[in-house]
Amino acid sequence: MRIVFMGTPEFAVPNLKKLVKSSHEVVGVVTQPDRPKGRGLHPAASPVKEEAEEVGLPILQPEDLKDPEFLGRLKQLNGDCFVVVGFRILPPVVYEMPPKGTVNLHASLLPKYRGAAPIQWAIVNGEEKTGVSTFFIQKDVDTGDLILQEGVSIGEDETAGELHDRLALVGAGLLLRTVDLVEQNRVKPVPQKGAPTQAPKIKPEHCQIDWGKSAIEIVNRVRGFSPYPGAFTFWNGKRIKIYRSSVVEETPKETDEAGRVVSTSDRGIVVQTGDGKICIQELQVEGKRRMKTGEFLRGYDLPTDVVLG
Repeated sequence: MRIVFMGTPEFAVPNLKKLVKSSHEVVGVVTQPDRPKGRGLHPAASPVKEEAEEVGLPILQPEDLKDPEFLGRLKQLNGDCFVVVGFRILPPVVYEMPPKGTVNLHASLLPKYRGAAPIQWAIVNGEEKTGVSTFFIQKDVDTGDLILQEGVSIGEDETAGELHDRLALVGAGLLLRTVDLVEQNRVKPVPQKGAPTQAPKIKPEHCQIDWGKSAIEIVNRVRGFSPYPGAFTFWNGKRIKIYRSSVVEETPKETDEAGRVVSTSDRGIVVQTGDGKICIQELQVEGKRRMKTGEFLRGYDLPTDVVLG
């Protein structure tokens, strides 16, 4: 079957690799235009474009998905099925084009966590299980009829970055099975059932730590936004991103002030929260590199009783 692959981020790369090595023919790739990146703000290719170039696939990079020239070139690829992994919202003129439909891979067990950041919000909300879903694209985002789903357990200490990498591989396998079913006309799509939840795009205000929350809520937020964009607090006028933390076992409450540093050692920085304490194990001071807490304490004087935030 002739497939046009549409995607941009690193999450999509294992999926493209899987399809290229399969019995299907990937006839073209659609990805975002090169964007400024780094200190020099030089145009940089997306991860999907880099992979497509490596295997010699035709690449389209439209700014406007309704542009007649783009639509003409897309039609010339003569794809039987379009496959979407981490791309933009498609207009009907695009997703209705292929005769066998347009399939999307989403990193949640739909209808839970519809939206731009399903992996992050699943962890922030303390979920113990998530997964991947394939579905046929319809007008409303992430609402299409389901083709296949596969669940995975979320590790107790697992970060969004670690879960992202696992789900990308699980999703690649699920996507290939889905495409095989589409080719064989064996798909039996079913409507999504259950109450939907949302996974909106992450904004800076989502990442700032509210020390009045409970210890487990704060640890989950740190996990959910690690390594990117990073949960943060403030100390001494500087933004501090926290990448690793854990809930401290039940101990007597030593201060009524949430955010106050209780103790420091090579094992971590213990901070009082609204309910319980957390231990910060890995962080990054604004303008510096990421480091373990022990290394941070050798370079910075963080007194106990200081209040973060």
